[in-house]
Amino acid sequence: MDPVLFYGVPHGCSFGSIVALEWLGRPYHLHRIDMGAQRPGGAFSKASPLGQTPALLMGDGGTLSESMAILHHIAAQGLDKGLGFAQGSPAFDRLNWMLSYLHTSLHSSLGYGWSTYKLAQDDDVGRQWLRKTARDSAARDYAYLQTCLEGREWLVGDHRTVADAYFIGVARWGEDLGLFDLAREFPRLHAHMTKLEADPAVIFAHAIEDERPATSAGGFLGHMALQEMEEVLAAE
Repeated sequence: MDPVLFYGVPHGCSFGSIVALEWLGRPYHLHRIDMGAQRPGGAFSKASPLGQTPALLMGDGGTLSESMAILHHIAAQGLDKGLGFAQGSPAFDRLNWMLSYLHTSLHSSLGYGWSTYKLAQDDDVGRQWLRKTARDSAARDYAYLQTCLEGREWLVGDHRTVADAYFIGVARWGEDLGLFDLAREFPRLHAHMTKLEADPAVIFAHAIEDERPATSAGGFLGHMALQEMEEVLAAE
């Protein structure tokens, strides 16, 4: 069985894993998970015991969860395409650091903004506190990432990597949440986002999220139902 990526909507960080799979160009399937609904069991529970996305059911029946693990797995398969670097090299360390920063800092900062949707409708004080915390924290992270792009075309090295794929899936949240005008407040960062938004893999990932017709530039084989996965796994 070809790998299956479980991706979350709306606007999940799993967006970056879809982009990375497109850049990799190898065959894969997708399965959509509505993060506001009850999580399904079966193959999804096997791939993601905590019910989180992204999660990857690999071709050999193995599983991976957590964005960093999945992106490093994809990068290791795409060294010839420049998606990652050989483990133990200085370039790998820089990539690992950037992915860690994006996940532990930017993702976490903007996560405060998403937490407002978990509050009671009348909790205006809590909502204001969370939005202020998200904006203050993310402003620091956006500003720092701008310095990382000074004199550079990409976040790590001299070509696109899985760090750029993860970045475009998370950095968009500042405007999704109505916290920033990124073009005005962080123009260098916004220019990098604009460049990535024109990439066919990013256009494809948006279409997948929005359930619009999507043309793959990689190896997308379609969405796979849970029952199909379970039947294949049972037969192996």
